[in-house]
Amino acid sequence: MTVRLQDGSAGDANYEAIGVGYTGYRQPDPRIAQAIAGTLGDVRSVLNVGAGAGSYEAAAYEITAVEPSASMRAQRPAHLVEAIDAVAEDLPFDDDFFDASMATFSVHQWGDLAAGLGEMRRVTRGPVLVLTCDPDLVRDFWLNRYAPLVLDTEARRYPSIARIAELLGGTATVTYVQIPLDCTDGFNEAYYGRPEMLLDPGARRANSAWSFVPEPVAAAYTEHLARDLANGTWDAQYGALRTQPECQGSLVLIRAIRD
Repeated sequence: MTVRLQDGSAGDANYEAIGVGYTGYRQPDPRIAQAIAGTLGDVRSVLNVGAGAGSYEAAAYEITAVEPSASMRAQRPAHLVEAIDAVAEDLPFDDDFFDASMATFSVHQWGDLAAGLGEMRRVTRGPVLVLTCDPDLVRDFWLNRYAPLVLDTEARRYPSIARIAELLGGTATVTYVQIPLDCTDGFNEAYYGRPEMLLDPGARRANSAWSFVPEPVAAAYTEHLARDLANGTWDAQYGALRTQPECQGSLVLIRAIRD
């Protein structure tokens, strides 16, 4: 059974609290969008599950969006389709209704991963695409030195790549996506070369893992980072990242098609 919070959020994060100002920090990055489009292939109708504010809903497709959180639905730009209030685990569509479906940065939020991916597979004739992070790699990011409980939370919440592929069935391909230095989609690793951004409360709030850490602990983490930025410690160890055009992190695309 999927439990829904007051604003409709159906996972373990309360987007009524953390979704405020989300789109100011989480804008679709065109290079990640290109990777998604290339992975979807030549399709027309696309279901976006856990669609949030509409990132990566390309105009080239006939998009149907599903989003349980009222706070996130309210932040969808006017040019996008209105999102349907529904959850991944109970999609209100017939079998094989869509050419393709996708879930971007949302599977770790779902109450029942197996049910949600099973529903995506049920309603989709062609490829099912999941943009997520590899939990085996999230702690390799330098932020683990400053905010270990945040990355522990991410590693715990992100399903394994093997588990996602198994649940989708068929033939799965896994592609690790390079993260650009000026990435406009502000997940934690997007700031690999811009550490000052993680001192911004809004940037942290737009990453749900921070909401699972007690505020005094999060404050201590950011104070540590601020101190090391001010005294040059961060730059002495990681400063080369400020000019590194791309980063190979934990960002991954999984594409599954029926055999």
